[in-house]
Formats: sequence, C-alpha cells, structure tokens
Amino acid sequence: MVSQTSFLLFYFIIIIIIIIVALIMPEGHARHHHHHHLHHRHSHPASQISAPPEASPPAAPPPSGSDDWRVYDVRMFGAIGDGATDDTDAFMNAWENACQIDSGVLLVPYGYTFMIQSTIFTGPCQNGLVFKVDGTIMPPEGPEVWPTDYSRRQWLVFYRVNEMALRGHGLIDGRGQPWWDLPCKPHKARYGRIVQEPCDSPVAIRFFMSNNIRVEGIRMKNSPQFHFRFDGCQNVHIQSIYITAPPLSPNTDGIHIENTNNVEIYNSVISNGDDCVSIGSGCYDVDIRNITCGPSHGISIGSLGKHNSRACASNITVRDSVIKNSDNGVRIKTWQGGSGAVSGVTFRKIHMENVRNPIIIDQFYCLTKDCSNGTSAVQVSDIEYSDIKGTYDIRSPPMRLACSDAVPCTNITIGDVELLPSRGALVLDPFCWNAYGEMHALTIPPVACLLQGFPRSVLENDVGIC
Repeated sequence: MVSQTSFLLFYFIIIIIIIIVALIMPEGHARHHHHHHLHHRHSHPASQISAPPEASPPAAPPPSGSDDWRVYDVRMFGAIGDGATDDTDAFMNAWENACQIDSGVLLVPYGYTFMIQSTIFTGPCQNGLVFKVDGTIMPPEGPEVWPTDYSRRQWLVFYRVNEMALRGHGLIDGRGQPWWDLPCKPHKARYGRIVQEPCDSPVAIRFFMSNNIRVEGIRMKNSPQFHFRFDGCQNVHIQSIYITAPPLSPNTDGIHIENTNNVEIYNSVISNGDDCVSIGSGCYDVDIRNITCGPSHGISIGSLGKHNSRACASNITVRDSVIKNSDNGVRIKTWQGGSGAVSGVTFRKIHMENVRNPIIIDQFYCLTKDCSNGTSAVQVSDIEYSDIKGTYDIRSPPMRLACSDAVPCTNITIGDVELLPSRGALVLDPFCWNAYGEMHALTIPPVACLLQGFPRSVLENDVGIC
C-alpha cells in the first residue's frame, strides 16, 4: 500500500515537471530570438543622414535633457563656464561640429559665464546654423590681459557665414571700462585735457562678408568699441535686442553697418555713448523701425567722405521710433572734400525727448578745429522729415541744415514737425545753410530758411554720381 502510494506521488511529480517545462520553453525561445534581433539591428551601419561629414571632429552627445542630436553644448567640448577659465577651444570645437550639419545649434547654456579670446568663426556652414546664447559670454578683462598675438581691433568675428542666426536670452558682456580708460581715448584726462590719439579697441561682434543673418533677443553691454558691426553683408535682420553702455563711453556705437544692404533693424532698445545706429558708405535698402534710442548720439548716416573718399548711401528709412536725452536725433554727417551721394532718406514718425539737435545735416563734420572747406562734397538730396515731434535742448536749434558751400543739399521736404523746448518758452529758429527744399505742412518752428528751386551748381557738378 505504501509502495503504491509512493509510486503514484512520484508519477504525479513527473507529470507536473513535464507540464512546467512545456509552458516555459516557447517563452525562453522567444526571448532568445528577441535578443538576436536587437543584436542584428545594432549591427546596421549608422544613418548617413544624421551622421556628420567624415572630415569633422567627433560630435559630442546632446546636452542633458535634450534628445536633439543637432545641439552642440559647449560644455560637452570642455568649456567650464566659471568666468575665469579660457573656453575658446571648446567654442571653436563646438562651432566646427555645428557648422557642418543642417540646422546645427551651438549652445551657450544658461547659468554659466564663458570667457573666450579674440576668435574668428569661419564659414561657409550648412544652412540654418544657430549660435544660441542663453548664458553669458565675455572677453578677457581689458588690454593688459589681452594676448599680444591676438587682434586688438575685434573680439568675435563671423566670417563668410550664410543663413545663420545669433539668438537667445543671454548676455554678451564686452567688459569695456578698462578700454575706455586708456589715455589714448577721446575723453577728459586728469587735468581736463582731451586726448585724441589713435587707439585700437576691439569691436565686440563683427559679421564680415556674410549673408542672410538674423540677430534676435540678444542682450549686450559695455563693448570696448562698437557693439555690432556688419561689413560687406547682405540681408541682415536684427530684432528685439537690448544694448547698453554708459553715456560717456567712447565710440560704443550700438549697430554700425558698412557696405551692407537689405538691412532691417526692428523693435530694439539701445543706450550708449555714441550713435545708436550708424550707417556708413555702401549701404542701401535700410529699414529701421520701432527703436528706442538714448542716451546716445542719435541715429546717424555717416560720417561719409573722409580723406576725400567717395561715399554712397541710399534708400534709408527711420520710422516709428523714440530718441531721448541724446546729443543728436536723426543726423546726416559728411566731411569736406568727399564725393558721392546720400539720397532717398526718410525720417518719419519719430518722437524726440530732450534732444540737443533733433534734426541735423552737418556737411562740415570735423573732429579738430583746423578742417578747411573743400571744393567738393558728398551730395545730399531727396531727404524727407515728417511727423517728428517732441522736445529739444535749447543749447542748440531744433533743426540745423548746414550744407556744403560747393554742393548744396537739394529736395529737402519737411512737414508736420513740432519741436518745443524741453525747458522754458524759447523757440529757436531753425538754421539753414545752402539747403534747398520746401515745407509740405505746418512746422513748429517754421522753417523759413529753406531756399527754393534747384541750384545750377549741382546740375553742373558730377560729384554726386554713385
């Protein structure tokens, strides 16, 4: 009886084991097949679409929290971001990677401060490149620590770059104070003497021979010299940027353009020690809109024609803007002895607040007292001032149109201008010299000094040919 019971128990256990083995074998086989499938998938070659070109350095992984393989965080290339370590090489390596793929992004992350030396970021790059500044970038602190083998005329240069955007919500800090304090700068020295010797200081951001450029959202402060400079560029769009420097900081123009066309500067705030926007020779098709400017030296075309050079600028519009607490409002300035032309300029819907020279044409521009009159000049013609209102500083007249003796200004039109003194009741008369044009609507004060007609001397002179 006992032996029979043991046999049945043994038989029952054998049956249970067979059933368990039968149940688990398919799952085990499937798992083994799945592992083989994964191994086989990873053995495929990498996608030729997502891989960078073979000649490029190995790409860094995307930053933490991002699954976009196109983002090249400078920290992944060794940047420290402590404000003291030289992070130049890391930026250059990140640039080389981002430059070589479509829509690559060089990321300057939020919460870090990166110090980089004078650097040239060279193209051409693939389309859609973004230099995204969410953190802070700054140069070495002043001329004493500037490397002797690095250019003292420029800091960050973008050369031959097309289809690029410089954007972000970060800060570019030029650390300009030590440069402004150099004795060769045009500022008052210890005993009140003004020193005006030539002196090299770096432009903060320069775009050179680059096309289809966008600058958006960037904050910049205290450049040693110009904050932005565009040379030989086409199709430049600047929007929603903020530039600030002290009112007495020398040569700290906000945006300077030279030999650059199809430019849009919109919705920005600029406060500095020189021109908010300065437009040099070779510029045309420029549209400036909704700019808050000042304290500053205003918005200027020029200076043009220095050293008897030929200078041309045309089709320029400044509109819907505010200029406040500035030495000048809207200005055209040329040197004696030059040639060429400024034409097709419109200043419209501009509000002035306590501006010393709200409307000014100065064809006797000179930085010393020994400039002599020339027998030629840059011709100024087809200039419109309309809907310009606000207050002026009574130390200067509200309008000053000082045109060349040799080449008068022609076709100046003024209408709907209302400029009152910021303090007191004195309304100064406008000043005109050799300026031809007419009023199209009532102005305050009236511009009775404009000459009528068209001067014969301009018809007989070819200096205005561009």
